[in-house]
Amino acid sequence: MTPQQSSEFLAFAHRLADAAAWITLPLFRTQLDVVDKGDRERDYSAVTRADREAEQAIRALIRATHPDHGVIGEEHGAERADADLTWVIDPIDGTKAFITGFPTWGTLIALNERGRPVLGIVDQPYTRERFVGGPDGAFLNGRRLRTRACPDLSTARLGMTTVNMFTPGPERAAFEAVRDRAALVRSGGDCYSYCMVAHGLLDVVIEGDLAPWDIQGCMPLIEGAGGAVTDWRGGSAAGGGLVLACGDPALHARILPMLRGGLSSA
Repeated sequence: MTPQQSSEFLAFAHRLADAAAWITLPLFRTQLDVVDKGDRERDYSAVTRADREAEQAIRALIRATHPDHGVIGEEHGAERADADLTWVIDPIDGTKAFITGFPTWGTLIALNERGRPVLGIVDQPYTRERFVGGPDGAFLNGRRLRTRACPDLSTARLGMTTVNMFTPGPERAAFEAVRDRAALVRSGGDCYSYCMVAHGLLDVVIEGDLAPWDIQGCMPLIEGAGGAVTDWRGGSAAGGGLVLACGDPALHARILPMLRGGLSSA
């Protein structure tokens, strides 16, 4: 992808985020019917009309503007998923936060080039915060972000959504071993935790049971701010699953072996 293409696609990603916000923001902190999709083994998986309609709006704009691009979304599946350029969409990451009025949800938009997320947006329209990651770095409303130096777990601030993301047994035990050595732990963060790592306010996010749309929009943001994000084996996190994101790559290198011990075939 050329720098000019990157700039053009980023401008288009902003249009996608705007289209979603037109739908999600008026529905936030209103009474909505909520359905449990039942697609998560270990947790309640909520969906509302805000999720579905926001994704529909994003998809319509992609079809109209870039009909040769692929789309993978949480609510409406995959179209042309083998395209060289594919948009990976989570219209509302953190639906449980959305339906309970907490502003830690966001719209995740990633542009994936042949399997690698190259642009990412996390948009929180209620707080008017738009986090952007790409080849030029990471930004919050146009202001550059950098992660903070924190090579030692004993001084690290750790974020996660819920311990239910980890399978009971070695997987959960590995997470808890890291969690118990951190200086501070914050739960319930959803995508906002990754934003705070890029902001230099959190140092670690450890999560599990993720889908590609749960993480791909966050990856360019973390990496653009100077951090590292992988799966628990140290490979690409683009497929979801078990994920480790750290603001300091040295901290990532120290935590990764601890988490590998929780894998069934480490």
